[in-house]
Amino acid sequence: MTTDRSEFLGELGSYIRPAALERVGLTPRVEAGADPCAVLQCLLWLQPGETKEITFLLGQGADRADAERLISTYQNIQNVDSAWQQVGEFWDGILEQTQVQTPDAGMDILLNRWLLYQALACRFWGRTAFYQSSGAYGFRDQLQDVMGFVHIRPDLTRAHILDAAAHQFEQGDVLHWWHPPGGRGLRTRCSDNLLWLPYVTAHYIRVTGDRSILEEQVPFLEAEPLKPEEHERYGQFPFGETATLYEHCRRAILKGITAGPHGIPLMGAHDWNDGMNRVGVHGRGESIWLGWFLSRTLNDFAEICDLINDRKQADEFRLKITELHKVLEKNGWDGEHGEWYLRAYYDDGSRLGSFSNHECQIDSIAQSWAVISGNADPHNALKAMESVYENLVRPKDELILLFTPPFQRTARDPGYIKGYPRGIRENGGQYTHAALWAIWAFAQLGQDERATELFRLINPIYHADTPEKVDRYRVEPYVIAADVYSIAPYIGRGGWTWYTGSASWMYRLGVEMLLGLQRTGDTLQIKPHVPKDWNEYQINYRFGKTLYHIRVQTQSDAEAKHRKDKVSMDGKVLKEGMIPLTDDGKTHEVLVEVYPLVE
Repeated sequence: MTTDRSEFLGELGSYIRPAALERVGLTPRVEAGADPCAVLQCLLWLQPGETKEITFLLGQGADRADAERLISTYQNIQNVDSAWQQVGEFWDGILEQTQVQTPDAGMDILLNRWLLYQALACRFWGRTAFYQSSGAYGFRDQLQDVMGFVHIRPDLTRAHILDAAAHQFEQGDVLHWWHPPGGRGLRTRCSDNLLWLPYVTAHYIRVTGDRSILEEQVPFLEAEPLKPEEHERYGQFPFGETATLYEHCRRAILKGITAGPHGIPLMGAHDWNDGMNRVGVHGRGESIWLGWFLSRTLNDFAEICDLINDRKQADEFRLKITELHKVLEKNGWDGEHGEWYLRAYYDDGSRLGSFSNHECQIDSIAQSWAVISGNADPHNALKAMESVYENLVRPKDELILLFTPPFQRTARDPGYIKGYPRGIRENGGQYTHAALWAIWAFAQLGQDERATELFRLINPIYHADTPEKVDRYRVEPYVIAADVYSIAPYIGRGGWTWYTGSASWMYRLGVEMLLGLQRTGDTLQIKPHVPKDWNEYQINYRFGKTLYHIRVQTQSDAEAKHRKDKVSMDGKVLKEGMIPLTDDGKTHEVLVEVYPLVE
């Protein structure tokens, strides 16, 4: 064994041809100060047809005695086999709840195991990876992650919503992030964090039908608000009053409803794009993206208000949606020369994300969420997404950019985003989180062929399906990367892998939007957005101990005229296409016949 990298690679060696693989034995060096690595070499003598099993154990014990006990236990190959089987059964029980089979094998590989594994093991449980080792919960981050768990582990989604609510202040704002178990964290002026609580809560209730979560009693954090000169405050904050989750969500929305000089929500310290942390640093900058996200949150939570008969609050939220729509169309559109929505206004009223800008002329998320919100002018929203496709999608490079051109010489200071090299991470590269929202918007517009094509375009498996692509992409092809670089000489190189909220969003995009698996309480519907030439795909959906084997068949154009989609279960046609979910322990055969629109 050795921990010296030069011992393993050799003076002239490389990862392709390490010196240690051309000889038997290593100099047993374990010391501080060297260029570190971890290498264990095992010499095997194999007769023709002979098989040997080798186990490498990496672990830790409470003390030396405990470590020796573990070593002794796992020197027995039967104990190794048993542990390995238990781990496999554990993950199978989670990852095989929903399985798909489509004409796109790359999509199947990601949706059936890898994306959920990435979201659960790395983002939610580990909260660490090569590029970020904090172990903290981000308020908006893990709330978005758990949206992907509602079909397979709704208990995790429910528990985390309540945990997030317990990191909200009485005034309605929240900790930007916190470290368990103590809960020390950072209070900031971030403008979108708090709105993810009602947004995700509404999604959880819509999918599971579990209204009881709204009555759960959760404490607020208690502290003096940030002073005018304070941008943020790190500390341990005590608990104060207790209220229902519904009240937590209501306060978050009321705190999140702000308006700047143009009537558009204030950017605050930053919105979803943390790197734009100086656009509204003086309290007057506005975020067009935040306006669309707020309107979607208001719309979804107004439905929750209806569920508990809080009509007055629902009406107030819907009135605000109408106001937002007017100001976003009037002051958010880029005027005569632009074909898209602005990204933001600086504190001094200057435009960001405008045709008149030399850098960051068009930003994708303001366009995507105009569609996702469901509240934008349909003509403008369609035009904006065409602008995204024309300006931000680069098929040859297999990229969907966050914005273009990157920041470099602009006289204004948008924030630390300008400190990234051009085309890296948020500064004009593919920021995959946003790329997925763009694909979601295309699908929501009914551009099914385009949406599926773009899902394949950013699928990491296809970034590494030839030796040449492997050399260009250079990161793991079985997990999604947070970013992919867009400027030469690094075009197409993957960046921050594993620890990214893109994993959960990509899973939802594939399963819920493209394949159309929509659950509402105790019913399922299939509303696909797939190409017409996908004659059939299948979904196995487990509900408790019951299996729903769903086959979705696309009928030909000749058969599609004047026909409506038809859904049958166990040979019986279902009215309104609603598949009832009942945990009866049986296997149900569901056939969905889709008749595409004929132009």
